[in-house]
Amino acid sequence: MVPLVLIDARAGRGRAPTMWTPWIKTEAGSKFLGIVAAIEEDVAAGRLAEGDRMPAQRGVAAALGIDLTTVTRAYGEAKVRGLLTAAPGRGGTRVAPAAPGKARRSLADPVDLSLNIPPQPARADLGARITRATAEVLRAGTRVLQYHSAAGSDADRAAAAAWLRGTRGIGRPGQIVVAAEAQAALYATCQALLGPGAVVCCGALTYPGIRAAVAARGAVLQGLVMDEGGIVPEAFAEACARGPVAALYLVPTMDNPTTATIDAGRRAELARIAAAHGVTIIEDDPYRELAVDPPPAIAGIAPAHTVHIATLAKCATPGLRVAYLLAPSTALADRIADVLRASTLMAPPLMTAVASRWIADGTLLGIVAALREECAARQEIAVRHLGAAAFRSEANAPHIWLPLPAPWSGDAFAAAAARDGVAVVPASAFAVGAAAPAAVRISLGAAPSRPALTSGLRRIAALLVSGPERREIGVV
Repeated sequence: MVPLVLIDARAGRGRAPTMWTPWIKTEAGSKFLGIVAAIEEDVAAGRLAEGDRMPAQRGVAAALGIDLTTVTRAYGEAKVRGLLTAAPGRGGTRVAPAAPGKARRSLADPVDLSLNIPPQPARADLGARITRATAEVLRAGTRVLQYHSAAGSDADRAAAAAWLRGTRGIGRPGQIVVAAEAQAALYATCQALLGPGAVVCCGALTYPGIRAAVAARGAVLQGLVMDEGGIVPEAFAEACARGPVAALYLVPTMDNPTTATIDAGRRAELARIAAAHGVTIIEDDPYRELAVDPPPAIAGIAPAHTVHIATLAKCATPGLRVAYLLAPSTALADRIADVLRASTLMAPPLMTAVASRWIADGTLLGIVAALREECAARQEIAVRHLGAAAFRSEANAPHIWLPLPAPWSGDAFAAAAARDGVAVVPASAFAVGAAAPAAVRISLGAAPSRPALTSGLRRIAALLVSGPERREIGVV
């Protein structure tokens, strides 16, 4: 390979021009990462020094016999990783100085954008707040260290009712069950409500947890046609006309994974169809508190036909393993509590007591407000690096839905992103009964910081620009 001359402004001051041979470190797994790894290795070995001007991208592409976009991706990622920097007024791209007392980020540093969790903003001060609240709860007595009812203590059910009334306009303590988490509540609902072989309708793309809960009961999940507004009511009506449907599962606000929020009119229409056919709606609504002026809860529209599940894991912290379930009747609430007694026994009393205290003193609302701000900031980062038209989302949502350009498939893109150190979830993980679209879910809250999110989204943007290599799309 013919070496390229690095044009060095310091050459006239006693330093000879540096010669760099562009190369690809094959162990990196892809060409663009191989170039980044080569730059990192040469910097570490002293072959590239701080301030050295890098050769033009076209020259590197010609020297290596590769596409220009691959080099563009490599230079861009090297800048993200602190190896290179643009040099306004000095021309071109140069080797960056290492931050004082801080090593450059390793190529192996992963960015996990797959777990759909809320961000944990510093302003919320969750660790300190949990420590203080736990101490306050224990100072009030040790009853929280004892066994409680499977449905939750009277005090915790009253707090749950206050929370649901204040944030969702629903809530009757006698019909509320306090569960260890939303998935436990979903599992118990399916066990109490369904029989073997029962049909549960859901979107053609849906939260994978419902699949596990339905399968555990021996029931059948049936995917329905969706559009940008969620499940199409006509598709639900047709499913009911074809045969008995036991339940309709919905994530009506900031749907997981598509981010769609079902509007008030469609909610009312789905509720009307469900009532006409004797179908129970399972309204799994974990993101409602993050939404801006969401439509009325379906449990408020059709209280006699809806099981409503709310969790604090998505609007506060996953460490607060508390969910509130509102059943359409005390009889069904009791049956669900019986299942919880046999499976998880009860919600963790100490955590439920902390949640109840936070509801009473307004702390929980403050935490939600901090999460909304952080989610909004992360949505802005996504717009900045991917473009507003590139993805679907809702204001303050903790995740986005990214349709992919041809010839990408969701699985190929997720695999390529993983090789670049970014974890995302392909559409196939959410598909029910139909071919998965070319799309991935990106969880903005999973990154531990805004800079980490920025790094991950830049890598994703670079993949979108460069497209798949032949081996990634199965071309031989």
